[in-house]
Amino acid sequence: MLTEKEAEDGHLGQFIPLQYHHNMLMDSNRMQPFKAAIDHVVFPGAKVLELGGGTGVLSWFAAAKAEKVWCVEFNPDLVKESSKLLALNPNGEKVEVVRADAFEYLPPEPVDVVICEMIHVAMLREKQVEMMESFKPRYLKRFGGPLPILLPTAILMAVQPLQQDYNFEGFYAPIVQIQDLVGNLPGTVEMAKPELYSILDFTQPTSQDIAWEGNFVIEYNGTVNALRFITKNVLAIVMEKSSTIDWLNRYMSFPLDKPVKVQVGEILRVSFHYRTGGLISSLQETLRAEIVKT
Repeated sequence: MLTEKEAEDGHLGQFIPLQYHHNMLMDSNRMQPFKAAIDHVVFPGAKVLELGGGTGVLSWFAAAKAEKVWCVEFNPDLVKESSKLLALNPNGEKVEVVRADAFEYLPPEPVDVVICEMIHVAMLREKQVEMMESFKPRYLKRFGGPLPILLPTAILMAVQPLQQDYNFEGFYAPIVQIQDLVGNLPGTVEMAKPELYSILDFTQPTSQDIAWEGNFVIEYNGTVNALRFITKNVLAIVMEKSSTIDWLNRYMSFPLDKPVKVQVGEILRVSFHYRTGGLISSLQETLRAEIVKT
């Protein structure tokens, strides 16, 4: 079990209870792109480092081709569990599970690929950006360049205004919602097309501070009372096909404190700011929407 200090340590991001890892393993929308991307970038004989290994499944994908994989995990429960699971699977012996703080750990030798799946919608809660920006200078100082292939390599984030029904059997509850990629929840109306608000390229220095202001052309009469956040992870670039291997997170919608009545053709201005890795509330508290007077 985690100590109180460990649980409160801001570097740890969001510890996911062990029982929820089954849902992650069952999520083909997540698993299949990662498997394909790792298979694409890891070559026979490669050395691989995974930061924040969880159950070790991504390290195991890498072990199919790699000569050696270091799987770094801080949660002692997961260190024990991943070691046990890897021992049950072929090539699991290629993976060394290391109980360490990924913000401090460096492999004993240069590696070819680094996997870091600390990803949340809008890059909140978990420490993906902070981790990458910590790792790159430490790695270059010890081993020199070039940097390993980073997986994911980039993140694209967009936002979209919604009219969302928050009535639950007569109980009004405007709350943050996780939304599936296929089909909208009942009572959801997409009031305008999504707008891209940030691209994070991990091959370049990446800021943790995100601030955006942009306009939407309203397509339906009604009320904008929520904003949907969309996060697309570019896991690998397939140069020979001029394409990418991507993972699209499930959507997350945030209720607005002040809903806005809108009509077709009006311009809605939206603004927000937050720091990656921060609490969900840190974004929610800054959401603003208003009609632009013309």
